[in-house]
Amino acid sequence: MTHTISALLQGHNADAPALGAPNRTWLNYSGLRSLSSQVRSTLHAAGIGRGDRVAIVLPNGADMAAAFVTIAQTATTAPLNAAYRQEEFEFYLEDLKARAIVIGSDYDGPALAAANKFDLAVLRLATGDVTTAGTFTLMPEGTTGSADTTAPGDDDVALILHTSGTTARPKIVPLLQSNIYASAKNIGRSLELTSEDRCMNVMPLFHIHGLVAAVSASLAAGGSIWCTPGFNALQFFAQLTECDPTWYTAVPTMHQAILSRAGRNADIIGRARLRFVRSSSASLPPPVMIELEGTFGAPVIESYGMTEAAHQMCSNPLGQDAQKPGSVGVAAGPEVHIAHETENRLFVDGETGEVVISGTNVTPGYDRNPEANAKSFFEAKGRRWFRTGDQGAFDSDRYLRLTGRLKEIINRGGEKVSPLEVDAVLLDHGGIAQAVTFGLPHPKLGEEVAAAVVPVEGATLEERDVRDFAAERLADFKVPRRVVIVDELPKGNTGKLQRIGMAEKLGLTESA
Repeated sequence: MTHTISALLQGHNADAPALGAPNRTWLNYSGLRSLSSQVRSTLHAAGIGRGDRVAIVLPNGADMAAAFVTIAQTATTAPLNAAYRQEEFEFYLEDLKARAIVIGSDYDGPALAAANKFDLAVLRLATGDVTTAGTFTLMPEGTTGSADTTAPGDDDVALILHTSGTTARPKIVPLLQSNIYASAKNIGRSLELTSEDRCMNVMPLFHIHGLVAAVSASLAAGGSIWCTPGFNALQFFAQLTECDPTWYTAVPTMHQAILSRAGRNADIIGRARLRFVRSSSASLPPPVMIELEGTFGAPVIESYGMTEAAHQMCSNPLGQDAQKPGSVGVAAGPEVHIAHETENRLFVDGETGEVVISGTNVTPGYDRNPEANAKSFFEAKGRRWFRTGDQGAFDSDRYLRLTGRLKEIINRGGEKVSPLEVDAVLLDHGGIAQAVTFGLPHPKLGEEVAAAVVPVEGATLEERDVRDFAAERLADFKVPRRVVIVDELPKGNTGKLQRIGMAEKLGLTESA
């Protein structure tokens, strides 16, 4: 038995819905398998096959989901953010060593200019007048020569993504067919997904969260995935009505935006059939988890994932009252342990250190980067472990609690401060809707604790009041010495808050 993306699509009811989208009819599993065969033939005719890297630059939606799923059964996919500028496309296309690029039929933007610079084969994706979600025709402009027409196996690369690169040059993460297969199955088991489940995807499909947790896991279970054009808090509840999902998955900032509009959409929430709500890609503040559960009347499943793990590593269990606010849950696929941050040895339970993982969903290593691989992987107890860069500890029930990214831990004159701990306290303030704590450069201490907060709609906040609130609940060295009140927090392309560089983004470094 193979462990490939193609294998994930087999054995499901041919007439069952697979891919959906607003105002479009459903593409069933028979149609998706047929589309996969058509795409394979087109790619081979254009000289693209096993091992060839194909960049995909498309808007979020069912076409993007279908392009990823079908192309990955023939070649190596590399989805890119359609909002990049030409210089960014040039960097990524050259770094990826892409051989072809998929763009829309009428697209004439910076990705095309970058592709032409490197003489990439251009594959136009056309939907024409088709009303069925995810149905398209690939139209090659020229050919690249001969192709390896062998079907990809377990150890072939299915997906390539870059790390965020907030503090260094982005690293290339190759994920094997077997990595995607294993992660999709792991997520399905954690969430007890069946063919009756329907996911509403609001996550960008150039990111591992949407590609694997929403799309791949749903298809692996024979369920359906309804793809929005991207997250829009103003449209979320109307989409919830049209899609009628049993679950959705998002990042914490999206959940917070949804909650801010929940009160005026109580009727829609009352009719929703959500079996659970999932959160991942960043730590979910406990007050947000509790409010989400109370709002939707369904368990909130916080999971812990990253690109190098093909997404999921830990997950809160699905059972009633089995979720722990502030915890990312128990191991849910790979083996998860705590290790020394610089020495290649594992700790015993209860100690705080670096989270490390080992399993079939973990990347074999960064592409063409032996230095990064030497720093990120080590051998212990007969297994190969990957260093996540996160700090945390297991409690007595083997639930993992993260204290932050090792690079984000604030070092205030030798005192270590977890930004997640400060976030959680600030979010207990009734007038604060969102909060992010970060290190502010300090000439004597090295770093000082700072925070940016967004007020609840209609609330008035003063910096002094926020600091006083924190001082009643935190040790003095953890209290933010600087609080910036903003209308919106700066976020990355996937909606995640990025602590590193936050001081610069808010213009605080000049006055530090």
